[in-house]
Formats: sequence, structure tokens, C-alpha cells
Amino acid sequence: MPLADQLDRLVALGLPRLAGLGEKDFRALATELRLAQGELLVIHPKLVAPSILTPLLVRDDKAGFVVVDMTDLDTFAPVAGVEVPDAPLYMIRDPQRGDEYRNQSPHEVAPQIAARGRSPLTVSEGICWLLQRPELLEPNYCFMTPGSRLKKPTGGLDARTPAIWISGGTGRDGAAMKGAPKVGWCWAGNRHTWLGIASCADRG
Repeated sequence: MPLADQLDRLVALGLPRLAGLGEKDFRALATELRLAQGELLVIHPKLVAPSILTPLLVRDDKAGFVVVDMTDLDTFAPVAGVEVPDAPLYMIRDPQRGDEYRNQSPHEVAPQIAARGRSPLTVSEGICWLLQRPELLEPNYCFMTPGSRLKKPTGGLDARTPAIWISGGTGRDGAAMKGAPKVGWCWAGNRHTWLGIASCADRG
């Protein structure tokens, strides 16, 4: 999708307001970017946090939400080896859901992604991808974003890995949220048959 179309989509979703900018100033942030085929425009979490982006996800007329036990979503940061450009808007190339990694854990898949010369998606990147391509969030074909993790005060990593899937309307989600996009977490050592592990070729 051309850069102009992606910018138009973000403007239509209200991103300038969420970023505290006018439309002209928001568009100016992308002036130096040149997107090629297969590249995606990403909003840096310092400009608009993932918890703020999540309600812009829509499926079957239902807005996305963050699970109630992930109030710290915005404190998740890129893991070692994931170099996110220091720019309010940047691009990633060739994002993939990682369907082939379903029923494998993030721990198991990390070396496989690295061996392919790819990088795990961050949660903001995953959300931005779905803002442009909402049809990619499908039943049994959702994904984890292990490029974002939370560092504990002791220096190790919190065991949770952010993930984006579709609510079944059970438990604390509530029946009214059935079918809505859902940003939550999974244990980094657990396998899920319905969650791929998303990655991209590079960033710039």
C-alpha cells in the first residue's frame, strides 16, 4: 500500500489528534520516508502508546481492547536485538504473522526467526499492521508480538509476551466483547495452536 494511502488511513482514524498534532504537522512527520512495496508505516509508541492505538482496531463493528490484567502494556519495550528507529513514524518491511510457528512458543521460535535474518514484531508494530490490514486478524490465525517484553527490576524479563487475537467473549472480557480485537499476553514458554509469532524483515 503506498505511503499516501497509509497516511490517509491513519488520518481518517484520528491519529493526528491522538498524537496532539494538526493533520498537516502529522503528515509532515513522514516527509522523509519512502515506502516500497511490502513496507508498513508504524507509529512509534512514544508518539502514540499501544494502549491508545488498540481501540482503533475494529472487527465486526467492535472496537479493540486491552485485557484488564495488562494495565502495564505501555511499559513493554523492544527486546535486545530489536532496533526501533528513533523517529515518530518509521517503516517495517515484509511483516508476516508467522502462521508456520503456531503451536510453538516464542522461546522456541526466537532462534528460527533470527536464523532467517528477520526480527520479531513489537506490539505497536502489530497493532499498526492491523490498522492498515484489519482482515489479517482471523479466527485461528492471530499472532504474538515477542519483540516487546517487560524488563523486571531485577534485570530479567517478565514472562509475558504481548499478543493480538479475537475475544471469545468469555471470562473478564464479557459477552459484549465477543469477536472484538483483543490485545493481551501469553507466557513466553507456552505454545498456542491459534497464535503465530509475527516478524518483519527489517526497519528503517
